[in-house]
Amino acid sequence: MPFRNSFAAARAQAFALFLALFGCVVAATPGFALTAAATVRDGNSIQLGDVTYRLDGVDAPELDQTCIDDHADPWSCGLDARDQLTKLIAGRSVRCDDVGPEKNFGRRHRAICTADGDKVSLNEQLVRLGYAIAREPVKANVKPAAAEAKTASAGIWKGCFVAPQEFRTGKKDGTLLGAACRADRDKEIRAVLFPEEFTAPPGCSIKGKLAVRARVTGNIGIYHLRGCPSYPATTRPDRWFCSEDDALAAGFRKAYNCRRPK
Repeated sequence: MPFRNSFAAARAQAFALFLALFGCVVAATPGFALTAAATVRDGNSIQLGDVTYRLDGVDAPELDQTCIDDHADPWSCGLDARDQLTKLIAGRSVRCDDVGPEKNFGRRHRAICTADGDKVSLNEQLVRLGYAIAREPVKANVKPAAAEAKTASAGIWKGCFVAPQEFRTGKKDGTLLGAACRADRDKEIRAVLFPEEFTAPPGCSIKGKLAVRARVTGNIGIYHLRGCPSYPATTRPDRWFCSEDDALAAGFRKAYNCRRPK
């Protein structure tokens, strides 16, 4: 009897492990739907369990991105976009319908996500409120909402900003967007949007530096962790990340001197 009990227990554990592994595989498959409690990573990323999705068709300011508001003052628009998404979810469970891998680096999948009880997706709501712009590829119905937000000067559109994609790649001469952009203040505006020293968002201590040499491995930059020899030497990071997963998803690789010896 003890042998039978131990065998049954081992079989149950093996089956549970199979389900867990199978779930991880399915969760990264287009067409799969996952419903769970949500953790907001940033203005356009939601984590359900061990799976992180990027809201399809949505590009919100990065957590370390600065915009200019309608009073010409610097504004932590990336943090506000994250907080807005958190308010939209309001502690409810979220269903995310997987629509395919992330276009740029493929470390995450895109999804159309809806909070329990809502008829309109979080993708569409966030864009309509003006806390994100539309981004290709788009399977979510966000383009009409994007047009409405721009016309109404809602959210980030009330001030002046650069598209999150151009901020991520350090394109300082990118197009200025928003109702408060002034051609006669172009230089001053860009100095605010791309300061010489970026302020780290709360809890985000990983330094990212854009680097041509990173392209050898298919990346756009290198990230440095506390305790790595290169960390104190990186005095003017181009990006700040809250986790290694976020840095990898943004196309940054870990600094070689941060890696443990084999």
